Amino acid sequence: MQLINSPADIATGTAALIERDPAFATLSHLTPPLRRRPAGFAALMRAIVGQQVSTASAAAIWGRVSMAGLDQPEAVTRAGEEGLRAVGLSRPKIRYALALAGSDLAYDDLANLPDEDVIATLIRLPGIGRWTAESYALSALGRCDVFPAGDLALQEAVRILYHLDQRPDERSLRAMSARWQPWRAVAARLLWELYRLDKQREGTL
Repeated sequence: MQLINSPADIATGTAALIERDPAFATLSHLTPPLRRRPAGFAALMRAIVGQQVSTASAAAIWGRVSMAGLDQPEAVTRAGEEGLRAVGLSRPKIRYALALAGSDLAYDDLANLPDEDVIATLIRLPGIGRWTAESYALSALGRCDVFPAGDLALQEAVRILYHLDQRPDERSLRAMSARWQPWRAVAARLLWELYRLDKQREGTL
């Protein structure tokens, strides 16, 4: 199974993307970060925190969560609704965090599953949609062919790259990304970097 573990892997994927789609040649000078995080409860909890908020807000909330030691399932369960509310989680995210902490998710087993099985396993959990599952597979598991097409920053970056009048929706972008297989996660990293440079702010993850 091909994984993205180093800048060399990103460089290999970039070269392959340029062969498949010459538009990526204009991004070949970029050096996007790995965006890797250790797999496990904390990474998935962080993905939940980042749902539907800006990158800056997600970072601030996660800072409070981690400072409070709420990056382990036992601590989240002990904190309960009151403790999670105190660090800034919304009511839905409190429910999702408690459900995750109380789940029997086998994190180590996810590393051995195909991409779609990883996503199917994760979206069975309350509050884990496809964007969150794909973000976890990309950042925590290092999968090379995962692309969170529902990510607004990626949609906007594609609009910029192709000089489109409007950004593609999730369905259109997922279809478009098929040409970038099996390096769609490298495409995502390059597009996030394009977004950061164009908007002078981070996208997601």
